[in-house]
Amino acid sequence: MEVEKPFALISQVGGEHGYQPELADLIKQHFCTITYRDFMENQERYAGKIKVLFSWKFRPYPEPSLLRRLPALKAIAIGGVGVDHLDLPFIAGLGIKVSNTPHVVSDATADMAMALLLASARKIFEGHRIAVAPETTQIPQDLMGIEVTGSTLGIVGMGDVGYKIAERSRGFNMKVLYHNRTRRSAEDESAVGAHYCERLDDLLRQSDFLMLAVPLTPQTSGLIGQRELALMKPTATLINISRGLVVDQDALLEALRKGVIHAAAMDVTYPEPLPRDHPLLSLANVIITPHIGINTLQTTHKMVQTMVGNALAALNGDAMPDEVKPK
Repeated sequence: MEVEKPFALISQVGGEHGYQPELADLIKQHFCTITYRDFMENQERYAGKIKVLFSWKFRPYPEPSLLRRLPALKAIAIGGVGVDHLDLPFIAGLGIKVSNTPHVVSDATADMAMALLLASARKIFEGHRIAVAPETTQIPQDLMGIEVTGSTLGIVGMGDVGYKIAERSRGFNMKVLYHNRTRRSAEDESAVGAHYCERLDDLLRQSDFLMLAVPLTPQTSGLIGQRELALMKPTATLINISRGLVVDQDALLEALRKGVIHAAAMDVTYPEPLPRDHPLLSLANVIITPHIGINTLQTTHKMVQTMVGNALAALNGDAMPDEVKPK
C-alpha cells in the first residue's frame, strides 16, 4: 500500500516566478504539492496539512503572517544561499527548521562573475549593439576595452564562490588579492595564487577589478560606499554578484558619473528590478543582469534535489545537511 506523501507548499508551476515543470516533478516525487494560490483559496482545507514550504525565487515568501497559518509546518527549504530576508530567530521559535543550497550554486555563480567581468572589460554589450544596429555601415576602431590578462583581481569574500572565482582567474594569469573575515589556509592560497589583504582599503587601492562575493549581513550592508569607491583606481571596474545592499547605489552612481571608477557590472541591485527610470539603467559604463547567477539547467536541477533532500531529512527526524540556524 502506497504511503501518503506529505503536503508541501510551493509557489506555482510555470510562469515568471514558478518552477519549470521538470523541476516541479522532482518535488512531486516525494510530496503532494499545493500552490500558493490554491492554499490561499482553500486555507481551511490545507493549513493543517502542509509540513514543508519550498521557497523558490523568494516565493512563497516565508513571512510571519504566512507561517502562523501553517501549524504543521516543520521545514522551510530555500532555493539559493542568501537567507538575509528571513527572520531566523522567529522561525526557530516556531519549531521550524530552515535550509538553503549553499554548495550547488557556487560554480554557476562563479561562471556568472567571470562573464560579467569579461563582458564589461571588453565592452561586449556595446559591441553587440553596434554590430546589429541598422545604422551601422562601418565598424568603429575606437571601441577599446580593458586588458583582463595579467590584471589584478580583488575578491571581497573568499568563501566557496569567491574561491571558485579565484580558480577561474588563473586562466587569465590574473594577480589575485582577497579580503575575508578569516584568512584561508596557506594551501588554499597557494592553489589559486591568492594573496591575503588584512585591510580592505589595501585591496581597493590595488585592484583593477573588484569582485564582491560576500553574504548580506549587518556587517556587509553598505560595505562599498563613497569612501571605498574613492580609494579605487579610476580605471577600476566593480563587479557585484552578492547582494544589492552591499553597495551604496547612490554613491556608485555618483562615482560612475564622475569617473571615480571606470565601470560596474552587477547581477544584483536593490530593489530588484530597479525602477525603470533609475539613472543606473541609462549609464553606458554599467552592465546589469537580473539576478541570474544560478540560472542554469544543471544548477537549478541540483538545487531542487538538494531542497527535497533537506526537507525529507527534517520530516524523518534526521539532521538537515544544509540547515541554517540563527546566530
